[in-house]
Amino acid sequence: MNATQPLKPAKQLALNNGVRFPNESADYRRARDALLAEEIELRRHIERVAQQRRELPPGGLLPKDYDFEGEDGPVHFSELFAGKQTLAVYSYMFGPQRKQPCPMCTSLLSAWDGEAEDVAQRIALVVVARSPIARLLAFKKERGWRHLKLYSDVRGDYTRDYVSAQDADVPAFNVFTRRDGSLRHFWSGEMGATTADPGQDPRGAPDLMPLWTILDCTPEGRGSDWYPALNYPGP
Repeated sequence: MNATQPLKPAKQLALNNGVRFPNESADYRRARDALLAEEIELRRHIERVAQQRRELPPGGLLPKDYDFEGEDGPVHFSELFAGKQTLAVYSYMFGPQRKQPCPMCTSLLSAWDGEAEDVAQRIALVVVARSPIARLLAFKKERGWRHLKLYSDVRGDYTRDYVSAQDADVPAFNVFTRRDGSLRHFWSGEMGATTADPGQDPRGAPDLMPLWTILDCTPEGRGSDWYPALNYPGP
């Protein structure tokens, strides 16, 4: 969004929209135009937040070049950048104590698998979990993931520094940069139980799950008694 160019009021843009659908009522159109103005304001706020995020001061230097196990063997954290300047790391709830991975994480990553090649044009994206790499790759094959790069944090050093000091099996999304030879933390999703609003599940903004973005556009919404499953019964 160009901050130097004045923006037309959202209500004016909504009224100029001109979209109409068969047999809609006047009440529907008034309510929809009011909603459209709010959606325009939301889009603008998302862009302001994204700009504020991009303008963060440099984050802390990485304490060490962490060790991981990948599909092709041992790898250092610095190698995960794969020639890019930015690295996004999703910490997957699939620790060795779990019989199965987290269904919510799995739903998210299943969507990301389809976008991974597009994301790779701009940044590096990897998935890290505490389970042994053989277990992670076996589930990757079972789930049919083709593009996500999975790594095992065998020692747990990275997890304890950037996910949970107690090495808890919790999700996290961290972004790191490589600039001028320095590896730094850039941003992490910090919204959780302590920042959640009453009556809502803890979640970030914007929500990283395409599933919820789709359901938020429907009259059913997200619901309060349903979550993704690892498997669904056939017809």
